[in-house]
Amino acid sequence: MNDQTWLSVAEAIATMLAQVSTALPSERVALTGLLDRVLAEDIIAPLDVPAYDNSAMDGYALRHADAQLEQPLTIVGTVLAGQAWSESLPANSAVRIMTGAPIPAECDCVIMQEQTRVEGEQLWLTAMPKRHDHIRPQGDDIAQGQVLLTRGQRLNAMHIGVLASLGIGDVPVYRRLRVALFSSGDELRLPGQSLPEHCIYDSNRFALMAMLQRLAVDVLDLGLIADDLDALRAAFVRAQHEADVLISSAGVSVGDADHTKTVLAEFGEIGFWKVAMKPGKPFAFGRLAQGWFFGLPGNPVSAVVTMDQLVQPVLRALAGEQPSAVSAWPMTTDCTIKKRPGRADFQRARYAVEQGELVVRPLANQSSGVLTSLIEGNAYIRLAAEQDNVAAGSVVDVVPFSSLLT
Repeated sequence: MNDQTWLSVAEAIATMLAQVSTALPSERVALTGLLDRVLAEDIIAPLDVPAYDNSAMDGYALRHADAQLEQPLTIVGTVLAGQAWSESLPANSAVRIMTGAPIPAECDCVIMQEQTRVEGEQLWLTAMPKRHDHIRPQGDDIAQGQVLLTRGQRLNAMHIGVLASLGIGDVPVYRRLRVALFSSGDELRLPGQSLPEHCIYDSNRFALMAMLQRLAVDVLDLGLIADDLDALRAAFVRAQHEADVLISSAGVSVGDADHTKTVLAEFGEIGFWKVAMKPGKPFAFGRLAQGWFFGLPGNPVSAVVTMDQLVQPVLRALAGEQPSAVSAWPMTTDCTIKKRPGRADFQRARYAVEQGELVVRPLANQSSGVLTSLIEGNAYIRLAAEQDNVAAGSVVDVVPFSSLLT
C-alpha cells in the first residue's frame, strides 16, 4: 500500500481484521482462572437449573384446591432445602417449606408465611394464593441441552457463576495472547531516574501496559529501545520468538528516523502507515513472519487513543473473541465544537445528566500531549471526517470510554 494513502478509521479496522486470524491453541482452565478468558468451544447445559421445582419463599406448600380463608389447614410436616418430601399429602393439609426446598409432588402453590397465621398445627390463610405462586419450575433458568455460552465469548464474573451452577469445573479457553511492547526514543527516561535537560519520562509504555492488562493478555515488556537500527532489529527478533504481537510507541511519525519502517520491511510486510483520524494519524500496521506489528504514535494521547480505537478490536479478534459493535449514544452538546474537515476526530469529552437530559461537553484542551484529558474525560465525541464545526445545541455521537480507560 502506498505510504501516502490515508485510510479512514473504518477502513483501517476492516483491513486489519480481514488479515488477522485466530490460531491460538486452547487449554482447559478451572473456574477460578477463567475471568476475562475467551471460550474456545460452545458450552451446552448438561442439566436443568433449577433441577427440580422449588420454593421461592419461606412459607407453606399446599394444593390450590384446598386453599380457603374460612377453614384452617393441618400442617403435616416440614421440608428443608436439600431434603425431599416423599409422603402422600392428606386432604386439607399443608407442608412447612423453606426457600429452595423441593415442592412436594401433590402441591401446586406456596403461600408466603407473612400471609398466614399459625395456631399449633393449624394454618390459617390470610390471603388467597394463586396456582403456581412462588414456585420456581425446573429448568426455569437454564434448560438441559441449551447452548449457554458460545465460542469467542469473553467470560465475566456472571458467566463463571452460571458455569458453577451447572456443576462445570473447567472449560476450554484460548491460550492468552502474548503481546510484546516497547517505546523508542533517545529522549525517553524511566520514571524514577534523574531527568536530563530536554528529556521526558516514558509514560506511554506504562499506560499501554495497563490497558493491555485489562485485555487479559500476557505482556512482554521490551523496555526502552534507542533510535538505533540494530537495537530495533534485536527487539523485533525477540518479539517474534516470544510473542504473537509487537507494539511500539513512537518512531512512526513523519520526520522520524526511518528505522522502524526499515526493520518492519526486513521482518515482514507493511500494511499501511497513516490513518485519517485525530489524534493518531501516524499509525502503522504490518505482518511479521511470526506475528503482527502495530506502530503507535509518540504523543501520549495519540498512543492511547489508537490503542483503544484501532488496536483493541484487532487484539480481541486475535485472542479469539467474537466482535461486538461499539456503542455510540446521541447527546446534545451545550457549546460549539471546533472541527476541520479531513480526519475523523475523537475529542475527549465529559458527559453528564443535566435537567434530565444527557449533555456532553468537549474538554477545553484537545492537545495530543495532554494525557490528563483522559482522566478528566469519560467519553469521546466522535466526529466524522467530513464534519465541520458543530453548533451548540447539536446532537453528536458520544462513545463512552471503554474498560481499557476506566
